[in-house]
Amino acid sequence: MDSNNQYIAIIGGGLTGLASAFYLQRKIEEEHLPYQVVLIESSDRLGGKMQTVVRDGFVIERGPDSFLARKKSMAQLAKDVGIEGAIVPNSTGQSYILIGDELLPIPGGAVMGIPTEISPFIKSRLFSPVGKMRAAMDFVLPRSKETGDQPLGPFLRRRLGDEVVENLVEPLMSGIYAGDLDQLSILSTFPDMLETEQKHRSLILGTKKNRTGKAAPKVEKKDKGDHRVGMFRTFEKGLQSLIDAIEAKLPSEMVRKNLSVESITKQEKGYAIGLSDGEFMQAAAIIVTTPHQAIPRLFPDYSFFEPFKHMPSTSVATVSLAFDERAVKQDINGTGFVVSRNSPCRITACTWTHKKWAHSTPKGKALLRCYVGRPGDEGIVDLSDEEIVQIVLRDMKQIMNITEEPLFSVVSRWREAMPQYRVGHTSTLRRIESLMSAELPGVYLAGASHKGVGMPDCIDQGVAAVGKVLDYMKQVNVEKEMVGMS
Repeated sequence: MDSNNQYIAIIGGGLTGLASAFYLQRKIEEEHLPYQVVLIESSDRLGGKMQTVVRDGFVIERGPDSFLARKKSMAQLAKDVGIEGAIVPNSTGQSYILIGDELLPIPGGAVMGIPTEISPFIKSRLFSPVGKMRAAMDFVLPRSKETGDQPLGPFLRRRLGDEVVENLVEPLMSGIYAGDLDQLSILSTFPDMLETEQKHRSLILGTKKNRTGKAAPKVEKKDKGDHRVGMFRTFEKGLQSLIDAIEAKLPSEMVRKNLSVESITKQEKGYAIGLSDGEFMQAAAIIVTTPHQAIPRLFPDYSFFEPFKHMPSTSVATVSLAFDERAVKQDINGTGFVVSRNSPCRITACTWTHKKWAHSTPKGKALLRCYVGRPGDEGIVDLSDEEIVQIVLRDMKQIMNITEEPLFSVVSRWREAMPQYRVGHTSTLRRIESLMSAELPGVYLAGASHKGVGMPDCIDQGVAAVGKVLDYMKQVNVEKEMVGMS
């Protein structure tokens, strides 16, 4: 290693680590800073859960399949690495909720399950007349007396009633967090809901006001008429193409794969990082982007990381099934459905990928992507591929009248991959960061375990960590100069 440079280590090569490495390296080159970045990844590839399989003309995502267009950091990163032109929007269409064994449309105007348009809600068969009347109580109920962190589920039940939460809100939100609404922290997941209620009293009216005035989806002219662009985006060749583009921009000597961090020891100047190959590297600063479960092991002498040992994560799996189009007899006009817990099905959601993402599927074929695994049914993830596929097929044949076996299937397991932000998460994280500032200066946490699980959230955290590292390095070097002058 070049003794003239100060090393900055990034631990973890998922999207957060890659974004950190890219923007840090760019800043170093722009400002001619005497720092060298090393990205350490324990597996043989970068990108974490962002993995794409291209097979027989199908583009199949193993992990996440899209990002929200309104969160700008993903598109900005794509632009910065030169693949902005490969971004494609989803096709819009009706989405459904599976209640029992029946697919019912999600009412128009629902924002994360909160109804903002009266007529579609009243006409919906998702709720009984009593359930609709209970939801209408939101218009007259007072604000919550509790203004601090609290479980998301009870907050929503108080405002909207059990039926709306169980049949609409919970299925939609579990697609994001794969967790139990009655355990999740409102401040760490949907703080805007608490703010909306405190400001407007009615959650429904407040959400409607927040929505009013926002730009409607654009309409693009296509060869076959108008096409309304949806709120989600991906890349023509899959999300992994972004990972590949970022890696191509990084100096090859920066990235070290198949290498684990065994220990991190604070020294008089910086940190000694023990690696699985027996080497020790010196780093002036560190960005840790690993899942929270790994952090206490890296810093065994610091008890303030103990909460990460008790922070749960949910295990999930995705199952992509490729068919000839004729095999799906019930051709539903829409892009997919989520499953209410009141349904006997073990799948939790299904995307009709060939309808949502036209680029993903050859003509005459169909691609269905199903999800399994949730609190109370995580054991399904540990079954064999064949067993999981048969469970999914049994559900899908009943729901969509599928008459043939799939051409092929792709099963992807993500064990303990969905961090659960329990009540108190935000304050716990704030306390840990404060103690780190005092006892581990120059070490920063970023990633899905901390301040948002979405891909743009991870990029934002990586960018924020880069800013903190650069500020810290400047401070350290100023102090060195002052000592040298004295």
